[in-house]
Amino acid sequence: MTERERHVPVLLQQAIRYLNVRRGGTYADATLGLAGHSSAIGRLLGPQGKLIAFDRDPEAMALAKARLEQLREELGPEMPEVILHDVEFSQAAELLEPASLDGLLADFGVSSLQFDEAHRGFSFQADGPLEMRMNPRQGVSAAQVVNQMDEKELADLIYEFGEERRSRRIARAIVRARPITTTAELARILSAAAPPMKHDKFRHAIHPATRTFQALRIYVNDELEEIESLLSAAPRLLKPGGRLVVISFHSLEDRRAKDAIRLGAQQGIYEVLTRKPVIAEEEETDRNPRARSAKLRAAEKSQV
Repeated sequence: MTERERHVPVLLQQAIRYLNVRRGGTYADATLGLAGHSSAIGRLLGPQGKLIAFDRDPEAMALAKARLEQLREELGPEMPEVILHDVEFSQAAELLEPASLDGLLADFGVSSLQFDEAHRGFSFQADGPLEMRMNPRQGVSAAQVVNQMDEKELADLIYEFGEERRSRRIARAIVRARPITTTAELARILSAAAPPMKHDKFRHAIHPATRTFQALRIYVNDELEEIESLLSAAPRLLKPGGRLVVISFHSLEDRRAKDAIRLGAQQGIYEVLTRKPVIAEEEETDRNPRARSAKLRAAEKSQV
């Protein structure tokens, strides 16, 4: 299966509907990934439209460029202008003009490319190096964090970013087992340190490594600060009537999206379009299990 065939953008139709994509408009995809959402937006824009996208992952960017070239061949003269930025989306405020966007989409989930490729080190389902950097050219790797951070800092990190109540026990086990070099090795240590967690609301058992891997990934990629920077910049970047659509995959992301939209509504900046988060229907979750935890929130910038 090729990257293009296996990539299934989450909540695609719902995202497009809430973005209210208009022909000739200017839209930004803050999380390009493998261009699933961007391709759907591009089909609706027409030659006068503009699509701007961001991704700091060089592997994802290369594949997305190829997919958008295929879209160009498909659409011909109907293809919109496409501008790609291979940087983190927190730089959107510096790279985009104020009040220039008709819509801004951010899907905060880790892409299927990152999860499925063992050498990226994002998943404990396959053995690979403890990497986890979305941009391998920047920052510290998960291996450096796991092997160099002191026990208390590690426990605090796992508790804060993984919402893992057993963080002290887990950090102690990690420190005792150092050096740790692979995802499978770390997963075995975590499984031994803490029993399997209770079932989630879908009645699926949660692997003991899930929350710690999440915590390491968030820390390594500075994900929450990235999200806060984008959500803070969004009101300045959107035109009056422009739409913000955010897809999150865990409570730390969703809480920030909900709070930013609620605050914007209180300040008269936004009209909230989703009183409750939009979730995937059963048909989508059956086809794409990763959609189970997805929540979409949307707002429209006030006309005044």
